[in-house]
Amino acid sequence: MNFSRRLLIPAAALLMVLPAVAGDVDTYKIDPVHSAVAFKIRHFVARTTGGFAKYEGTINVNTKDITKSSVDVTIDAASINTGNEGRDKHLKSPDFFDVAKYPTLTFKSTSVKEVAKGKLEVTGAFTLHGVTRTLTIPVSNLGTMAGMQPGSVVAGFEGTVTIKRSDYGMAGMVGPLGDEVEISLNIEAGKVH
Repeated sequence: MNFSRRLLIPAAALLMVLPAVAGDVDTYKIDPVHSAVAFKIRHFVARTTGGFAKYEGTINVNTKDITKSSVDVTIDAASINTGNEGRDKHLKSPDFFDVAKYPTLTFKSTSVKEVAKGKLEVTGAFTLHGVTRTLTIPVSNLGTMAGMQPGSVVAGFEGTVTIKRSDYGMAGMVGPLGDEVEISLNIEAGKVH
């Protein structure tokens, strides 16, 4: 067997395997119109809620091995909305998010673990206010179904996690405002064809 043929056979075998491997990953883009990134924080004794209006993200689901799945999300900090213009302006200031200096919040997964049927733990690097820390988010995989457009597929996920804002250098007004912030994620994502 000549040298070029010895190279050609493994290369041909690799080409036969690659489509199958690529086919094991379904890629979804977060649909911000049908999703919500919200938060809840104590204000004196009650709770104040809010959310972010602008965000984008990609979810790669490995259908053969969920642990090889991944999530990558970017949130526009300036899109914060608590339903009060004055409060939102204050939250965007250097007292809190300092959106001029830190325009985005990001989450990039490093591992995905299935802890029960449809229940995941997604761990990754969460960056807020210029500080990056490891964060594990419990996530429910709500499944998939056909979307509104012919041939489209949508997937659903939801999760809730609590962080300490002081861990991210946002310790302003701790006392009247709680340090712990509960973040809720309700995600619908469309499959990329």
